[in-house]
Amino acid sequence: MTEASTLVDSNVIIDIIGQDPIWMPWSVEALNSCESPWINPLVFAELCYVKNSPDEVDDLLARLAMGYREIPKDALFLAAQAYRIYRQRGGIKSAPLSDFFVGAHAAVLGVPILTRDATRYQTYFPGVPLIAP
Repeated sequence: MTEASTLVDSNVIIDIIGQDPIWMPWSVEALNSCESPWINPLVFAELCYVKNSPDEVDDLLARLAMGYREIPKDALFLAAQAYRIYRQRGGIKSAPLSDFFVGAHAAVLGVPILTRDATRYQTYFPGVPLIAP
């Protein structure tokens, strides 16, 4: 994995395809400035919510020149540990949030996350560089 590689959060992609009047300009510019942007299975699943088939998500990724990478086991373990801390701090979600998988994936690979919602990443993965407004 190169330093130029960037894991992209679903909110950036949804801003673009949904033409969000507030966030789309920032998201387009930020995505265009990333070299080798990619997503993981959790972001793929979130994009499936706004598309009608996996093929449509694959087409979207191709149009945006984005790759796809599986989550390594070390990152899955780290996501579970972050979720444990979240619950110990009083978090109420009964299953790990997708941000834990995205943050852990970036942490294990040593790559930044492109997101406009940095709070949870800053809290549970403070060593991960963020590209955020």
